[in-house]
Amino acid sequence: MSEFELAVVGGTLVTPAGRSRSNVYVRDGRVALVDEGVHQAAETVDAGGLMVMPGMVDTHVHLMDPGDSTREDFPSGTGAAAANGVTTIVEHTHGHPVRTVTELREKLVHLRSRSRVDFGLAAHVWEEHITDLSELWTSGVAFFKIFTCTTHGVPAIEGDTMSAVLDEVGRIGGNCLIHCEDETLTVEAERRLHEQGRTDPGLLIEWRTRPAEEVAVQAVAILARQASVRATIAHVSTPEVAALVASARKSGADLVAEACPQYFLMREDEVLGEGALRKFTPPARIRNDREERAMWDLLDDGGFNHISTDHAPSTLDQKSRGGFWDIHFGLPGLDTTLRLFLDAAASGRLRYEDVVSLYSEAPARRYGFYPRKGHLGVGADGDIVLVDPQREWVIENSAVISRAGWSPYAGRRGRGSVEAVYLRGRKIASGGRPVEEFNGRFLPGEGSRI
Repeated sequence: MSEFELAVVGGTLVTPAGRSRSNVYVRDGRVALVDEGVHQAAETVDAGGLMVMPGMVDTHVHLMDPGDSTREDFPSGTGAAAANGVTTIVEHTHGHPVRTVTELREKLVHLRSRSRVDFGLAAHVWEEHITDLSELWTSGVAFFKIFTCTTHGVPAIEGDTMSAVLDEVGRIGGNCLIHCEDETLTVEAERRLHEQGRTDPGLLIEWRTRPAEEVAVQAVAILARQASVRATIAHVSTPEVAALVASARKSGADLVAEACPQYFLMREDEVLGEGALRKFTPPARIRNDREERAMWDLLDDGGFNHISTDHAPSTLDQKSRGGFWDIHFGLPGLDTTLRLFLDAAASGRLRYEDVVSLYSEAPARRYGFYPRKGHLGVGADGDIVLVDPQREWVIENSAVISRAGWSPYAGRRGRGSVEAVYLRGRKIASGGRPVEEFNGRFLPGEGSRI
């Protein structure tokens, strides 16, 4: 009998610290040995010419399941994840939010045998359910999602209520992800735009403004520092917001910034031509090459803690049905995010080591999944991504696995392709397609007592 179940040999192992010609051996679903030697295994994969990376950890995913699964569900969403190098997600649908332990348990029952990758679940914060936070944390949620403005039907948490929520999350040792746009400013802008009779896509820029994001981040930063709570500012859209987060961290707040590809690759004025296909919030902010360079420089220099997709899809039909005000916010992203950042590394905007750090190790550490996830050291899950750094690609809607069926990056060309993906030593995708198995497991959060 072979000592190992899987051997990945001949490739270049990429870690945040550098690269090495190391072979990875998996036994009982976990990394058992990493060295330069060749040992017998039940399955040996020749990774010659390929980069060997840990599975990506995407902590900001909306799969609408249970909920309006015409937009997305776990089988299709996790299929997109698996095929594109993401082996762990944290999901939090707005359509059927988790606010109580009962809702968490019901969701876990619903999701049995529906995921191709391992998954954590986040809870949403409702003012009337603040007393449920402690039990949710010990029941295994990964973090608490908080909105400072009413969005997707989720109510805003502001002022004294925000202070109370952050105090409670800090008291129980919890973790939170905060969507920051000021409620007063967004509500007033919406009222004014309706009064003007605006229905054009350009209203998005005047509705969900830069000041609204900055004001909300400033308030959250002060309260997070006072509460001694771990908090992440979701989808930071500008260098100015990143600077606010960095300043708060210097003053003692455990506050970090999350990065999403749309704020590095899309321009603010795209919404004028693409309409609802660019309706997400905060909107794309980049206006010129200087602002684009500033965002990439921040990513390269540590201004962002980690990458995620904020995968929140709708189909093309759903994005074209009704007026601009009524169409869902959000973009699909699981099909494309790793490829886009591999291309950024190929073109010199980042290092491949940065991709592993930002999209695997750092989010795993931030949300308590490390050392099980986020690296390929001994004892970690055998979640392995094989990457051909030279293979070129073109993003095509016809190849999108997400139920959305389209990508905002359709037509974009790049370099760096995911060739095969393994979850706990078992192949879950090859050649850009997931296998027809559902072996994903629920990952209880770090506060779990279950």
